[in-house]
Amino acid sequence: MKRIALAGVLVLWLCGSTVAGEICSVFDAAPDFLDVDCGLTDLFSDATDDWKANVGGALRYRYINERNRLRPPLPAGRSSYDQYRFTPFAELVYRENLQLYVQAIDAQTFDADLPKLAIDENQADLLQFYADLKIAESDNDGTLRLRAGRQLLSYGSQHLISPLGWANTFRNFEGLRLYYSDPDWAIDGFVVQPVDGASGNLFRPTSFDNPDQSRFFSGVYATNKNAPNGTLDLYWLWLKENADNPGLIDGNRHTVGSRYAGKMPIGAEAADSVSLIWDLEGAYQFGREDFGGAVNQRINAGFASATGGIGLDAVPWKPTLTGIFFWGSGDSNPLDGKNTTVSTLFPLGHAYWGQIDNFNGQNLIDYGLHLTVKPVDKVTLLAGTHWFTKAARQDAIYNVAGVPFGGPVGTASRNLGTELDLVATWQIQDNLQLQAGYFWFWYGSAVGNHPVPAVANRGDAEMVYMFLDWTF
Repeated sequence: MKRIALAGVLVLWLCGSTVAGEICSVFDAAPDFLDVDCGLTDLFSDATDDWKANVGGALRYRYINERNRLRPPLPAGRSSYDQYRFTPFAELVYRENLQLYVQAIDAQTFDADLPKLAIDENQADLLQFYADLKIAESDNDGTLRLRAGRQLLSYGSQHLISPLGWANTFRNFEGLRLYYSDPDWAIDGFVVQPVDGASGNLFRPTSFDNPDQSRFFSGVYATNKNAPNGTLDLYWLWLKENADNPGLIDGNRHTVGSRYAGKMPIGAEAADSVSLIWDLEGAYQFGREDFGGAVNQRINAGFASATGGIGLDAVPWKPTLTGIFFWGSGDSNPLDGKNTTVSTLFPLGHAYWGQIDNFNGQNLIDYGLHLTVKPVDKVTLLAGTHWFTKAARQDAIYNVAGVPFGGPVGTASRNLGTELDLVATWQIQDNLQLQAGYFWFWYGSAVGNHPVPAVANRGDAEMVYMFLDWTF
């Protein structure tokens, strides 16, 4: 490891993936784990304080050294590279009635040995620009707002919708979002189009991004805030692709699902010292698919995710042990006129399917175990392991971008391999974080005996990184 990095947002396990610099405003609070003050400053020094302004940003510089990951190009290879990402923002707010927000991005990758990917670079572009208007208020402290323009989306566990803060660029969309919130419910409805390369649009690292006119993403996401010891999510999502893309699952796909997540103390005398933690989610997908050469296949797919653990806050080092299970359906008979491979849409794969980022949840079964400890107040250590298999051996291996790695071919074995993840995080100050990670992947026979030699001819995968993250 040769360099220290300066970085914007990394999402820790089950923590979300937005930096304070990306979301600080009068309408969005900073995530709890960053503990950043999002207070606005007066724009004018009059007595009414009607107008306020806020400026800030985030800067990340990261070093990565990796080899033999399931990423383009197909032959195994090693690459070491440096990345930086600068995301300044400014907003103007009139009382709680109107917010005007603009955020730029300059993200670049240097000295890469392998080709740059769509998540690696976006130079001198607009990440977000929108107007947010309060439409109505209700007697039960409910507020209805409309946000129009370019924006980030993040919902629930981020299994399906994430701004992808781990990448060097973010995933952004352009369109309309109507959202309501009161003490009991948060309900969002949106109609948007993907914008940058990280969202599946064309990779334009040096040109101004424009929305993908062939794709529409819409849905309704509702959260009951008063479910027993947690929250209950209900959602319907609709992705419609009007132009075939051989690198993406497209067509006309609906996703309906729910999620129940929470935390509760164990035992009457335990108080908050011993806690049970859980996150359960499942979804079903239907519609019509025209992926690749399979025209008008009926979609019948889905996924199930279960995470559960115990936190011991009163024990030295405050250990938390978490078990992980994920099943994402695959297609056991690609020639039967049905597509049973799930699409994870726009996920945060880094937090769920191994941090080396080989997979994205399609045709995947994942058994995992994570242990986190805090030896001192501002230091967190994570050790995790995953065992991966294919849900259907006749289906392809899908990499983190959702692309069939080595083409849409099955394998004689379902065994994808085993991964080890080690991460150390030091929260130096509220807005300054240092993190380092080391990941190792032992490939199984589904990769080692793959019929495409360029996929099979690779040793174990390895990745090491370090970054320093500053928000202001």
